[in-house]
Amino acid sequence: MSKLGSRQEQEGVTMNERRYDLDWLRIIAFGLLILYHIGMFYVSWDWHVKSSRASEWLEPLMMLSNPWRLTLLFIIAGAATRYMKDKVSAGAFTKSRMSRLWPPLLLAVFVIVPPQSYYEVVEAMQTMSAVMAPSQTLSLDSFYVKYVTASGNWCDQDGCLMTPTYNHMWFVAYLIIYTLLVVPLSPLLRKLPQQAALLIQGPWLILTPWLVMFAFRLVLFPVFGETHAFWNDWYLHSLYFGAFVFGFAIAKHESFFERCTSLRWAALTVAIVCWASVVIYLYGIRNGSTPPLWLGMTLRGMHQLQAWTAIIAAIGFAHRHLQGADGPLRHLLTQAIFPFYLIHQTIIVAAAHYLDEVQLPLVVEVPVLIFITALGCWIFFDLGRRVPWLRVWIGLASETGRPNKVAAKEGAAV
Repeated sequence: MSKLGSRQEQEGVTMNERRYDLDWLRIIAFGLLILYHIGMFYVSWDWHVKSSRASEWLEPLMMLSNPWRLTLLFIIAGAATRYMKDKVSAGAFTKSRMSRLWPPLLLAVFVIVPPQSYYEVVEAMQTMSAVMAPSQTLSLDSFYVKYVTASGNWCDQDGCLMTPTYNHMWFVAYLIIYTLLVVPLSPLLRKLPQQAALLIQGPWLILTPWLVMFAFRLVLFPVFGETHAFWNDWYLHSLYFGAFVFGFAIAKHESFFERCTSLRWAALTVAIVCWASVVIYLYGIRNGSTPPLWLGMTLRGMHQLQAWTAIIAAIGFAHRHLQGADGPLRHLLTQAIFPFYLIHQTIIVAAAHYLDEVQLPLVVEVPVLIFITALGCWIFFDLGRRVPWLRVWIGLASETGRPNKVAAKEGAAV
């Protein structure tokens, strides 16, 4: 028996039980996402609210995780779906997943997200104050009525704010769609690793997914962009549904995880080289000019190569070091991370809006914003888990009645 097999047997972790390494990857990826959204307040990229001191200084660091973090989350979601689906019938699985995903999405659309849109409109009005009456204000209650009735007509030169909306919870909306699509495909997907083993043997483990991702970027991204509106977001659907299906297919394919483990250092090196090359060009060489076609295609290719090799490295390091890392902390964070994700952006937007008015030094403001976000997330989770009727609304299993097999094995909803 291999050393890997022996270690699995000793730790009680097999490919048929809960994957602690994927639990930890999910926790880490969502944690990075929360920090990334804090960073969005300070960079020059468009976001719901912006710091009056926004600049480009943080952008290279954010580009370390930008290309791969969400794709990895969909791979993990697909793998988790496989483990849940294999325990129960298709009907029971679908009922359980929909009952866990829809309540948090509805809560977000009608309760959690409206303050984000409110502060977005308030800051837009402040920016345009030179052409508005000085007395013009927008109260939260009047905003909410217009928000839920889609009658706000909040438009500028970049377009209109469409409401009601899901903002950061687009991830859950897409997860609902992908889950419903994968159920009828599951018998075929279980056989896929054996059918397509040649496609990921040797160097093809890196080359095949990268070439597919590169093709999506070249062909679909220029046409559709990234909208997060599910009816016309065909570039991201191709990428993320493909990642979800891939995760479902390889969830119990041990050789994939072993290959990622053996390639983890090489993959990490390639990812860092790609990131550094793109950053050096964008922030050191470009100087506002449009790159020639060949260079633009090369940069897109390196962006996608960074994404896939970073995913291989993340899976490999997690499989090597976190496969048996169970305990109270993992159990707590597995439950907490989705409620954190659910509420974090509203806390960031509101707190950042008011902190910017105070104009604290950035070395003080940034830690304060991180602390407020972490504290607010914890209060939201801790309150929600202690109040029985709130649990389902924040993505936790209900404690009333006898839990079904799927709910008993899950932490939070995603």
